[in-house]
Amino acid sequence: RDALPTYQQKKVPAKKNNQAKKAVTPRVIEEIKKQIESILLDLDSLKEQQALQTVCLRGFKILRKCFLVFSGEKNYHEASEDYMLHGGLLSTPRNGEENDQLYEYAKNTVGPNLDIWLGVTDMVTEGKWLDLNGNNITFTNWETEITLQPDGASRENCVLLSGQANGKWFDESCRSAKHFICEYNIP
Repeated sequence: RDALPTYQQKKVPAKKNNQAKKAVTPRVIEEIKKQIESILLDLDSLKEQQALQTVCLRGFKILRKCFLVFSGEKNYHEASEDYMLHGGLLSTPRNGEENDQLYEYAKNTVGPNLDIWLGVTDMVTEGKWLDLNGNNITFTNWETEITLQPDGASRENCVLLSGQANGKWFDESCRSAKHFICEYNIP
């Protein structure tokens, strides 16, 4: 009987390289760099989405936005800067439903009679109310039955959502300390 060949005796055919080797040219390197940049952008986007999911778990979701209240009171500028550092903006209701839900969230988290800053001001031009991105606001919820808001002229350039007035808006001095809620857009 013939013995089976040992490993060393067995001849394994060499793999044929059917694929031609690509030359590493500046063009190939540039293409790889573009692919890496694309992957890094995708990774950043995924990290952002993960952070938003964490915010949404701790906060409140309305349509394609997450809202999160932080404890403590700050003046308008401090509150706005604080949220920008966290990747958000002061909350800005875009319609009645959003305003009502934001009011309910604020009432349940900071209390029924407390006020919160909104991301709306007329600091640039008196009487022209803009959001923090500089866009004209298309929805307002001014308290107009008792105090005829906005009523502060150039002394009151920032907007708050009033807990005592069931979510109606008031203009207020930006130096006042109020609670605030951050808004994060969900991609």
